[in-house]
Formats: sequence, C-alpha cells, structure tokens
Amino acid sequence: MSQTTADRQAGAGPFSGFERMVAWRYLRSKRKETVISVIASISFLGIMLGVATLIVVMAVMNGFRAELLSRILGINGHLIVTPTDMPLEDYAELARRIDGVPGVKYAIPLIEGQALAQGNVGSGKGALVRGIRGEDLGKITLVANNIKQGSLDGFDMTGGVAIGRRMADNLGMVLGDTISLTSPDGDVTSLGTTPRQQGYPVTAIFDVGMSEYDSSFIYMPLSEAQTYFNSEGRAQSLEVYLDNPDDVEAIKPKVDEAAQRPIFLIDWRERNQSFFSALQVQRNVMFMIVTLIVLVAALNIISGLIMLVKDKGHDIAILRTMGATRGAVMRIFLMTGAAIGTAGTIAGVLLGVVICLNVEHIRQFFSWLSGTVLFNPELYFLNQLPARMDLGETISVAVMALVLSFLATLFPAWRAANLDPVEALRYE
Repeated sequence: MSQTTADRQAGAGPFSGFERMVAWRYLRSKRKETVISVIASISFLGIMLGVATLIVVMAVMNGFRAELLSRILGINGHLIVTPTDMPLEDYAELARRIDGVPGVKYAIPLIEGQALAQGNVGSGKGALVRGIRGEDLGKITLVANNIKQGSLDGFDMTGGVAIGRRMADNLGMVLGDTISLTSPDGDVTSLGTTPRQQGYPVTAIFDVGMSEYDSSFIYMPLSEAQTYFNSEGRAQSLEVYLDNPDDVEAIKPKVDEAAQRPIFLIDWRERNQSFFSALQVQRNVMFMIVTLIVLVAALNIISGLIMLVKDKGHDIAILRTMGATRGAVMRIFLMTGAAIGTAGTIAGVLLGVVICLNVEHIRQFFSWLSGTVLFNPELYFLNQLPARMDLGETISVAVMALVLSFLATLFPAWRAANLDPVEALRYE
C-alpha cells in the first residue's frame, strides 16, 4: 500500500495528513523561494484588502441610504394630500378623519412657501418656510428631539420661528435675534405685486443632522404663515405620517375614502424616486468596481501557484515516483492556494468589520491629518459618515472571495497534477 493510500485511510476528511503537510511546507517561506513567498504575501494582502474594501463600501452605501431615508421620512410626510376642487379650509376636520385611518400615525396641515432669509451677516439665502401648528411640530420627533437652543413650548403664541443650526451659523444668528423673511408673493397693488418683508424672532434652533434641512428649513406657526402667505383660514396640504412607510400603497385608498372630498395623493416613493434610484445605481456600480480588486488578487494566486508548480517540478516528480497519485498532487496545490484565499478572506472580514465600527473616527483622523474636510456635509447632506453592515451581504462577500480564490487554484493544481515525472526529472 502506498504512503498516500495509507495516509488517506488513516486521516479524516478528504485531505490526508501527508497532503496537508506538503501543502504547509510549500506555504512556508525559504530563503531560496523569496519570490514565491512575496507573491503569496501579495495575494493574501490583495484578498484581504479587497474583501475589507468591499465590506466597507457596501456598509457605507447602506448606512448612507438608511440615514437619508430616516431623515427624509422623519421630517417629510409619507403621503401628501392636496385638494383638487376647492381650497383646504376644512383642514382640521380632514386631518381628524385621516388620523382615524388604521396605519396612519398622524396628519399635519401645512402651509409651505419660499422666502429670502436675512440675518446679521451675509446678503441672505433662500429658505423653505413651513407653517405648522405647535402641537403638530412636537409630533415630528426628528425636529422636536433635536432642539439645540430655545424651546417649542407655546410655539403658536410666540409669533417666532424655529430655524436650523446651519442657517443660524450662516446668517450669524443666535436665539432671540430677529430673522427677516422676504416673500415675492406679497400684497397686490395697482402697480403689481410687491414683495412682503416681515421680521420674526428666533425662538428655537434645531439640528437634525442633515445639512440640507438644517440650512434651509424654517418652521413658523400656522396662523402666522396663513397671514404671511395670504392664505387666511386655509392650509395648502396635509402631510400624513404612517406607522410603516412601506405600507403606503395599501393605505392610499383608505386615506382617499376617509377624505370624503376630491384630493390628490402622492407618496414618498414618488417624490424621491430619482434620488433613491441614483443611490441604488451608485451602490451597484461601486460593488462591481471593488469586486475587481478581489478578482485581481485571485489572479495573483494563479500566478503565484504557477511559479510554485514550476519551482517544485522536481519535488512533484519525486512524489509521483513514490506513489502519490495525480489527485493527491492536485489536492496539495488546491490546499496551498485555498489556504491563501481563506486566510485573506478571514482577515479581510475582520478588517472590514473593525473599519465599519470606527469609520467616523477614521474619517475625523484623516480630516485632521490632511487638513481638509472629508465627507463635506454640504455635499453629502449628512454631518457624519454612516456605516451599516448587513449580515447577508457580508457573508455573500466572504463566499464570493472564497469561490474566486478556489477557482483560481484549479488551473495551477491541474497543471501540477498533469506534470510528467520523467520530463521533470530529465531537465532537473
């Protein structure tokens, strides 16, 4: 009985102890095999960095989408109700009826309009003014729970406004200052429409963590907004918040029925379709691009094993003459390449998890090191770099790296198994 056959019968699993021993020896670095060792190390680092990068990119894209979605849906209604036949003068009664629909959290009457905001510094900037009742503003937890200065208590009676922190910084304003709002839709005179300008005290400053909202949103008492936008006694629309935003399609008909009047409905998916579609496309493209890193690392495994086979031609011939089968030789090189891929994948997963858990600290460190603002909130909307790992995606990345690494070992292992011992010994 040959050595290989005896080891296979004595050992457990598909690989014998003899095959594992030879594979391990081929993995260890020797002075005369420096080039092969370097290539193996590069292959390991390539797999590790590729897997880690892919995990981090997918986690950041997931976190970016989740954070944007939570903020967009936290400050905007999931379903917008607008009248089609007559002004929305019965907004209080309509809101009460829609509140009673199962799955609806609350319905908020709103008046919304554009204005030029001017403060203590600068020439002013565009703002989106939202007229809302104080009780309703308290229901928007993303704003109510992130008041940094001032309070929303008695919001309806103060005659003041709540502005975002970035707007306050840009206009050089603090709590108690007066912000001047200029609307193009002012009084109608014989000479035409004149802009309306009005000053309001800043009674609250909020910070929801999304620069677009913090720099442009102004909340005003509904009664004040009705007067300012020439909408006395009526609202422009109702924003309906749901218990589960994904149930919007099923709740739409119920809201339409509860309205008891002609209305037009638009949900959050339709309002943000292009934005989230662009995010999904970007996510898929990034996945394909970063996958190429793993593929290149797998090709490094091929080149490293081919060089190993060529270097170990004499050893392979001796193993064959001692009774090792072609299958045994093939398994030896399969184990050698698979060990590099497996070790690189495990190290890459661990590195990716560590980076994801500390991605914001890493961003701050590199911002400090380079002296520049990485992940500028003015460009990316969020004030910090988010990362949300998905277990299924992480497992998929690891499995993909392992499969590519295994496939990369097949050709060199097949070449080693089909090496002619006579030819190898003749040219040694």
